Amino acid sequence: QVQLVESGGGLVQPGGSLRLSCAASKFHSDYYAIGWFRQAPGKEREGVSCISSSDGSTSYADSVKGRFTISRDTAKNTVYLQMNSLKLEDTAVYYCATRRRRSCWGVGDVIDYASWGQGTQVTVSS
Repeated sequence: QVQLVESGGGLVQPGGSLRLSCAASKFHSDYYAIGWFRQAPGKEREGVSCISSSDGSTSYADSVKGRFTISRDTAKNTVYLQMNSLKLEDTAVYYCATRRRRSCWGVGDVIDYASWGQGTQVTVSS
């Protein structure tokens, strides 16, 4: 079973920054694209970003494009989500997940991902 562990969430003011981390097993970080999703209270889980294992190409949801950056450290089997210029509407539980293929071709939907972490809370509040 794939084990994904997110960390880095917390409370931040609007305009602030946070960096989330997703630690995965070496096998899964090498062979599967990894994505970030978020779920706000009362809303459906939505895709935020994805990074391909094949070539490191990335995809972003329009709502975060230009503010969030996904990256990976292959030596540490870790994927990061750098979140800048945070807004109140970015408040959510953030999850990382392994995609069912190596390339992203867009962020995709929940059904495109096979294994999920436990999530980390991000709260943007003044």
